[in-house]
Amino acid sequence: MFLLLAGASFASAQIGASPANDVLGAHLNYGRGCAGCHAPHSGAWGNGANKSGDNTAGDYALWGQDAGNLYSKTLNFGDGGKYAETLPASLTAGTSETSGLLLCLTCHDGNYAQGAMMKNAVYETLPSTYGTYDTPPTLLGKDGNGTGVYLNDHPVGAEATMGCGGQYNWDCTISGASVLMNGPNSSRFVNNYGFFVSPGSNAAGAPIVVCTTCHNQHLMNVVKVSNNPVTFPVVNGVATPTLPAKGTATGLPSGYYATMFFIRAPYNPADGNTATNQTAQFCRQCHGGEANESNNGQAGTVF
Repeated sequence: MFLLLAGASFASAQIGASPANDVLGAHLNYGRGCAGCHAPHSGAWGNGANKSGDNTAGDYALWGQDAGNLYSKTLNFGDGGKYAETLPASLTAGTSETSGLLLCLTCHDGNYAQGAMMKNAVYETLPSTYGTYDTPPTLLGKDGNGTGVYLNDHPVGAEATMGCGGQYNWDCTISGASVLMNGPNSSRFVNNYGFFVSPGSNAAGAPIVVCTTCHNQHLMNVVKVSNNPVTFPVVNGVATPTLPAKGTATGLPSGYYATMFFIRAPYNPADGNTATNQTAQFCRQCHGGEANESNNGQAGTVF
């Protein structure tokens, strides 16, 4: 009976997030809505944002923000700038870095991309425990650390490859551009939280981190979770992790969960529970060496 009640409490507390505000959140673009990014006619020209004169504006995803001044620029991300990313030369390059990085920077760069309508202040209300101020910058290349400096931003791009094994990674397997969480520890983590990230791929076909690996630009405050757990059939006397045939792998109950910052997984530091570890769990999807499961810990996901 106690276990049943505990399960019901979890379900009522976590499943059924029903945002009162539009799920696009900040990407309503001050009332412009979808057309702020996807201009149905004339691309960035139609939005009055084509400051570079890019003649391919709108040729991919009906993109209506100015990308021209970002083409072929080299940006050095994180850890002393050792993650150097040369951006695609056009919107029609057809790579993960185009859709998952270049398009994001047309609004969030603030340095080369001068046509964007960003106001450089976070849209959401943050918990009082989140630093001293509640308006962290949303421009990456002009955030107070010097114009064009990306050294304080998480590595993304062709050099930011995702790996398995080693001190900081999961006991997983790389298969092309996919990360298979099929080791004993990583599969336990999937059942305790999930694997919601969406890797891109570089020219070598390896999985990489891009902006959309962690962020779903169309859903700011809610994420749909479908229970799709790892199974452990016994093969020759050994319980062997078997991943779901397709879809996001997670052992969480199905439903709608609260999130923030367009994170594509349950991630809610503003829920008022100071004991929650759901934000740490999100980071551990890639940084498995620091996870409970890799360190003989028994804690699951605390909401």
